[in-house]
Amino acid sequence: MNKSQFNQKAKQLLASHEKLIRRKNEIVRDGNGIFSRYKYPVLTGAHAPIHWRYDLDYKSNPGLLERIGVNAAFNVGAIEHEGKLLLFVRTEGADRKSFFAVAESKNGVDNFRFWDYPITMPEIPGSPDTNVYDMRVTKHEDGWFYGLFCTERKDPDAAQGDLSSAIAQCGIARTKDFVKWDRLPDLKTKSPQQRNVVLHPEFVDGKYALYTRPQDGFISTGSGGGIGWGLASSMLGSVIEDETIIDDRQYHTIKEVKNGLGPAPIKTDKGWLHLAHGVRNTAAGLRYVLYMFLTDFDHPDKQIASPAG
Repeated sequence: MNKSQFNQKAKQLLASHEKLIRRKNEIVRDGNGIFSRYKYPVLTGAHAPIHWRYDLDYKSNPGLLERIGVNAAFNVGAIEHEGKLLLFVRTEGADRKSFFAVAESKNGVDNFRFWDYPITMPEIPGSPDTNVYDMRVTKHEDGWFYGLFCTERKDPDAAQGDLSSAIAQCGIARTKDFVKWDRLPDLKTKSPQQRNVVLHPEFVDGKYALYTRPQDGFISTGSGGGIGWGLASSMLGSVIEDETIIDDRQYHTIKEVKNGLGPAPIKTDKGWLHLAHGVRNTAAGLRYVLYMFLTDFDHPDKQIASPAG
């Protein structure tokens, strides 16, 4: 490939990428009357910036080869900030490793554009993350934005040759601007595995309230599972001594196999509105379902309305 061909191909890559980002989404007409579905996913791996994936220097990459493949963009956290919708994206490389990146849109439906640089997430000294993913972001009344995510590490007690056993815990970071993040100690609970932990946006009895998802194993819930609840005195070394289940798994329902909270709950005139995800085991495989429930203003751990799928 000569330099002219290189420049032409680079120009085509950038033009196609811009066309994808600017594509207007369309509402699918056949709906359930409750919410609208859209034709296109709001974000995919193809939305990742071209300059992340390609070295655009002819001297160092004359074949214009993709250097850092992006396999997928999924399991995002979301927050409205200064009139825009920000997504905190689990961005997965071709090597199946994940990192966090921010994409923004004015309407939350289309035109999502990644920020120029991914999030540089600090690690805990002496305990590096093998993988990080599935961040939930909460604006807390203490003035910080908190990101709670799954940090995965190899199980130190795994038998020799066992390369699949892992431990999932709740990693915690906070920020003021979504660019510089302070890494805090992982959440400590009595559960051996923790995923999908969500921070309540307000203090409860002067403490930080967290919705947890305890599990006995890395994949299987075992006797654990359900959406838990606990209070921590501080986020600078958060510890939950008493963890109770406020929305348990139930046989032959949309939350039979596992369930967990999605974003932080929203304060409404009826109570705290929660969006959760559940999983049911069917003959066709696992079926993921979203459902909602309400909890009391003064007691966010007490349901006042049954879950609705």
